[in-house]
Amino acid sequence: MHGYWWIMLGVALLGFTAVAVMWRPVLLSWRENRLAEARRDFHWQRERLEAKFLSLGMMPNRPEDARWNDCWFDDDVAYARSRTSGELSAFVAVRIRLETPADPMLVDSALGDSCCDATAVFRFDGRRWNTEGRAIFNLTPTEAIHFFERDLEMIGQEQAQRSKV
Repeated sequence: MHGYWWIMLGVALLGFTAVAVMWRPVLLSWRENRLAEARRDFHWQRERLEAKFLSLGMMPNRPEDARWNDCWFDDDVAYARSRTSGELSAFVAVRIRLETPADPMLVDSALGDSCCDATAVFRFDGRRWNTEGRAIFNLTPTEAIHFFERDLEMIGQEQAQRSKV
């Protein structure tokens, strides 16, 4: 029984090595499956998410904030993962029409027709997607992810199928 401890140590080291070698591919496969399910769920829940985003955006947060009148969503989606928590996010390009202030001196000349390009942010909690009505103004979805690259890593993009006319 004294001489068998070398064998048990060898088996334990072999088992540890096998787990260490297999860990990365298993983790990558799990992440890919999780992302595929999250993407599918995002498309299933998208109508509800857009309605919630719009209703939250139309509520005045601060008196000095411009109120939203309407919002149009692009079909393209960019996905990112938080580098610290692993939380998934979806970024969608939007065009937001702002309420024109009563005082014409308050209208920003850069807005022109009072429409702004922005990026809508949606987060996945592991079961369902949600939004806080947060918009990142003047950045496309990929620009927003690159702007926050210390916190986010891009993990995918979906381009909408556009018909050629």
